[in-house]
Amino acid sequence: MPGHPYPHTDRELLRRVERAGGRAGYKQLVRELGMGGGRERRMLLEQLAKMTARGALVKIDAEQWALPQVHTERVKNDTGRRAVAQDRKRLVHDRSAARSDLIAGKLQLHRDGFGFVRPTDATTQSDGDYFIPPHDLNGAMQGDIVLVLPAPPSRDGRKSGRIMRVLTRRNPTVVGIFHAAGARGRSEDMRLRGSYVVPLDERMTQPVLIENDQDLPSSAITPHRTLGAEAAANDHQWDGTLEDLNGLAVDVEITQYPTDNSPARGRVIEVLGDPDAFGVDVEIIIRKHHLPHVFPAGVLAEAEDAAERNVASLLEEELNLRRDFRDEPIVTIDGETAKDFDDAVLVRKHADNTWELQVHIADVAEYVRDNSDLDLEARLRGNSVYFPDRAIPMLPQQLSNGECSLRPDEDRMVLSCIARIDDEGNVLGYEICEGLIRSARRMTYTNVQKILDGDEEVRKLYEPLLPQFERMYELALKLNGKRVRRGSIDFDLPEPVIDFNELGAMQGVRKAERAWANRIIEEFMLCANECVARWIETSGVPGMYRIHEMPDPKRIIDFEDAAAAFGITLGVGALPVKSVTMKSDRRDQQRRGQQGRVAHKAREHEVSTAAIEVTPHMYQRLAAKIHGRPEERILSYLMLRSLKQAKYSEKNEGHFALAAPAYTHFTSPIRRYPDLVVHRILKTLLADGADPFGDAEEIAAPQGYLGIDEAPKRDVHHGEQQFEDVYPKDELIAIAQECSETERRAADAERELIEWKKIKFMTDRVGEDFDAMILSVTKYGMFVELADMFVEGLVPIFTLTDDHYTYRETTREIRGGKSNKTYRPGMKVRVLLDRIDRGNRRLQFAVIPDHAAGETALPEGVRPFPKRASRSTERREKTVAEAPTRTRKPSPRSAKRSKAKAAPLSSSSPFAKFGADGSSVRKKKNKDRIAASKKKGKKR
Repeated sequence: MPGHPYPHTDRELLRRVERAGGRAGYKQLVRELGMGGGRERRMLLEQLAKMTARGALVKIDAEQWALPQVHTERVKNDTGRRAVAQDRKRLVHDRSAARSDLIAGKLQLHRDGFGFVRPTDATTQSDGDYFIPPHDLNGAMQGDIVLVLPAPPSRDGRKSGRIMRVLTRRNPTVVGIFHAAGARGRSEDMRLRGSYVVPLDERMTQPVLIENDQDLPSSAITPHRTLGAEAAANDHQWDGTLEDLNGLAVDVEITQYPTDNSPARGRVIEVLGDPDAFGVDVEIIIRKHHLPHVFPAGVLAEAEDAAERNVASLLEEELNLRRDFRDEPIVTIDGETAKDFDDAVLVRKHADNTWELQVHIADVAEYVRDNSDLDLEARLRGNSVYFPDRAIPMLPQQLSNGECSLRPDEDRMVLSCIARIDDEGNVLGYEICEGLIRSARRMTYTNVQKILDGDEEVRKLYEPLLPQFERMYELALKLNGKRVRRGSIDFDLPEPVIDFNELGAMQGVRKAERAWANRIIEEFMLCANECVARWIETSGVPGMYRIHEMPDPKRIIDFEDAAAAFGITLGVGALPVKSVTMKSDRRDQQRRGQQGRVAHKAREHEVSTAAIEVTPHMYQRLAAKIHGRPEERILSYLMLRSLKQAKYSEKNEGHFALAAPAYTHFTSPIRRYPDLVVHRILKTLLADGADPFGDAEEIAAPQGYLGIDEAPKRDVHHGEQQFEDVYPKDELIAIAQECSETERRAADAERELIEWKKIKFMTDRVGEDFDAMILSVTKYGMFVELADMFVEGLVPIFTLTDDHYTYRETTREIRGGKSNKTYRPGMKVRVLLDRIDRGNRRLQFAVIPDHAAGETALPEGVRPFPKRASRSTERREKTVAEAPTRTRKPSPRSAKRSKAKAAPLSSSSPFAKFGADGSSVRKKKNKDRIAASKKKGKKR
């Protein structure tokens, strides 16, 4: 900064404080910087004050400043400075701990650098998230648990703050693309003098500096890889050199977390390969979401020992405690590629027209003991994760695919639920017991569906079991009918299935078939889960429930507003509302005033002031009403978004979507840890002498779902036996929260991988056009989905070049200013794949104008909203329509003007930017004449 009276930057001051051992005084800085007059010293004090307010420095005395706490570890390693570092660390800790207004929360970063912190305390969650500017992150990374110092609320009410301390680091490793030192296309950041890694998580905007280029893994193939056979065959063989590592995906261990002045540092611990190679995308997703995928040696050894405890090893006394179902024609029904068979079923019909449903679940709790290494690893994983071409199991394969799997013609220990059901599908009673089975056949959904469809070849192959499958189908229809009467919601949302060729490359996306063979098992598992939940509730001990809370009123109102464009409603009726203004509207109003424009009154919105009476029956009726309509997928998605997310809880609060007063997960202990917890509770209660029989369920109320608070209370009789808690309540709360988080983590990973594979599949189809449907519209464009391909992308609003389009929030549409052409959700358009945004992993489309839907192409059942003509316009149109038609010969002057109007202007003409009729030119001349006459009038 030549010529400037104060040429010292913040970075230079921080570097000098760091060289001084992390603490420096005012006079020391004046002396080292060689300052003279008072003006420069005043500017130094102002600069130090600004850096202190920003958190870059900490003022520890009247004229002493120190680096923040994040620099403590580096200063402690300096010889002769240990006492200073400990004093400063204690001082900063005491000052931070003394602040009672600090709020703990989880940081969610945005790819633009800023972030939001959602408080972890339930009492402060209702207050909303805190906005964190980029310069106030204080070295925190995506997902970290941090302490936030709230700032004074702004005039528009937006909450913001500054991160004071990172409590828990959630990124011990980072996966990204390696950039070797000296390679072309590197970042120009002067701080990155060596090799570095750019994270593949777009929310992490800062690279990770590799401190030692020579500290690299010895081989690309490590025990941490989960490559399948096809991926291993196509794996990139890294030669161990730094040059060959450039551009490859690597996993980096963070050795020093970032600060305001230096990037994160780390070392490469694993080379994953070319990011575009087959199978490497799965490896990237696994490490990006920090999915545990390697079983420790102790866990594997424990699984080997547990697998030796089979039916043959049981003592006679242990066999007598279990019911023997081994002579029954019990079958398993799973997918073609499944290997872990954790449920088996049998259906009988009695002479009194009642049904017997047997649901047998693998007794995993017999193999995985509580608090063992195997149990702790299963709890850490929470659930199995399934990708299109492989899976990450919750339990080692010795158990998940071996001794715990109900393989045909092999004796297995099970935990069973035997239900007696009437002809209307109502459960008359049930029994919980430990048992032994020998599966008669391993069936697939495909073959069972062919049997139900009457395929003669398949029916002949399974002829002895045909009556069994027909009874299953009949009972499943009755159970489904009961749930429908009760008000259970059934969203038949299509799920994509990725097809691969023999080389392992993706060749297409198709809709997953949900036939009645699949729904048979769904209905049986739902019935068993409800019976087990009621039995645990009746026992009086704390349990593990699967709950789905009532929808939030605000989301219901949002859905009603969006659904109104399609002419439908949930039927909640009139709502008591009050008028409020949104923050965004108030900000727009203030911005208009600051820019000197007319500041109109902020727009008001109506918000409900009372609870909304909504039942699952309302959703059920609406789902049936839109079935088969073109906009069914959009409305089903909107309905799903209006509902809360199901989760695990130690307290039974009912299940809204299923319209069930009590529900749990009991049927998949091989792949879900909450099911394993439920099994342990059942086995402990049975061992303590609990009555294994349960009472009949309550008949479904005509009005639909009754919440847990409104449902009729059942009489709970424990007899003389009192049961102790199997799990402490605090531990159940922790397990429920952990498993809810791991479930969402697995769902996010599975969804992201599918989207990644879709983008790879579309890479070779840039420039092709497709039929699509608009899913939603926003102020920056509209999202479309390609017909029959389940591929989504964005059409930016700036690509609509035939008119000036704007987004209208009130009607949720994009409308052209001149042509009045409208784009709404549900409309069908023809789009062209324009480009692939690899940075955001998004497909960008452009509407083909000749095939674009216009004002007349609206969703079925929706009427357009034409602009009402004024009365003068109506009179003028009426006069023109009633006037007699006269023909006359045009004058030579008008003919000449018409000829000139038809002639196009050349591109070199200075008037080419105006219309061909010269309207813009005449308008400008008229404006000049009016301005000149006004000026002349003022002079007079």
